[in-house]
Amino acid sequence: MSLRLVLADDHAVVRDGLRALLQAAGDLEVVGEAGDGRRAVELARALSPDVVVMDIGLPGLNGLDATRELTAGRRGPKVLVLSTYLDQWYVQAALRAGATGYVCKSSAAELLAEAIRAVAAGRRFFSPEVSQFVDAAAEPTGEPLTAREREVLRAVAQGLTTSGIAAELYVSVKTVESHRRNIMRKLRLHGVAELTKYAMRHGLSPT
Repeated sequence: MSLRLVLADDHAVVRDGLRALLQAAGDLEVVGEAGDGRRAVELARALSPDVVVMDIGLPGLNGLDATRELTAGRRGPKVLVLSTYLDQWYVQAALRAGATGYVCKSSAAELLAEAIRAVAAGRRFFSPEVSQFVDAAAEPTGEPLTAREREVLRAVAQGLTTSGIAAELYVSVKTVESHRRNIMRKLRLHGVAELTKYAMRHGLSPT
């Protein structure tokens, strides 16, 4: 018997690729697709899939909140998060929301089918890039970084100056400075050196 899946990702081309990859496995069947979090919840409740493959950055209801809704009841599906976010906060937040596994999109081709089978059987599954965060003592605190703040943090770790970051992101210097202040406040870090270390430790730096 095939495992029934719902795919939740806001990019149709990503869903197309995932569907082709998973259905080629033979024992996995995609029964529904959603481009936003609210639709993912509606489809999961209507179709009763075994596993929902959930992106975090969904419009409307985000993937973390959608996961929380789906796993609140006893009969909800298992949720496997599939995300580009390689960050301790997001990994731990996904687990707290009720996800059974977390796989980075960069590892999807090799690990996704295996991950789905594992979470469907009630086992936790994590791709190697995020496994280091699973048993970390610290729990997610404060606010997560926005997509733009992550871009600024990555640029800081690459050694770009404030004016260089502003030019690369097509924003003003004052905007970059504001983002950097917010990043340091959220992460409780001080200065470029600490920001760079954080970025390297959490996969936000190419080095």
